[in-house]
Amino acid sequence: MLNGRIIRELGTKAVWGRDSIKVDGHEIRPPSDRSYLMLNKPFGYICTLNDPSGRPLASDLLKTIQQRVYSVGRLDFDSLGLLLFTDDGEWAHRLTHPRYHVPKTYKITVEGRLSEGELNALGKGVQLDDGFSGPSKITFVQERGGKSFLRMTVTRGRSRLIRRMIEAVGYRVVHLIRTGFGVLELGDLKIGHYRHLESEEIEAMKKMVGLD
Repeated sequence: MLNGRIIRELGTKAVWGRDSIKVDGHEIRPPSDRSYLMLNKPFGYICTLNDPSGRPLASDLLKTIQQRVYSVGRLDFDSLGLLLFTDDGEWAHRLTHPRYHVPKTYKITVEGRLSEGELNALGKGVQLDDGFSGPSKITFVQERGGKSFLRMTVTRGRSRLIRRMIEAVGYRVVHLIRTGFGVLELGDLKIGHYRHLESEEIEAMKKMVGLD
């Protein structure tokens, strides 16, 4: 429907954000004036607004973005992959708040071969120096060259959580890439590149944290 009128003619035009557009009874929301971005963060960039040591900032890679945006959570200096940026404070807050259990998925390379018992322990959760890690969903992908390749999903956002969980069972992470955040996937976005989220992606993430 367009402004309350059923449309049967092909090619009918409407102005998104001004006209009322409904599909199957559901209002199509106007475009947001907020910014929602996905960056494939390279190794060696940090997620702060400035660094006294002069290390490169992940936000420096958003070269064509004029408005001030902030990272949604963080990725460590030595971690890569999916990093979100926005100027929507409530959206960012909810995506990182433990109450909403938003899943984050990582591809991990570990030095050595984890046993089935160690994988089960990581799945159930392990004790860390700042408390229980919480459970994870962990999949053993393969072993090659003395290294284990894992896929791991967690719903907590504590500092260096994945690395510390792996260390708790006696191993060391040599490579870590975040590939998923909520319903979002890194896909084929190149390292150091970014893109705006699609409206459907934004709405799906908002629904996940009760903002729909």
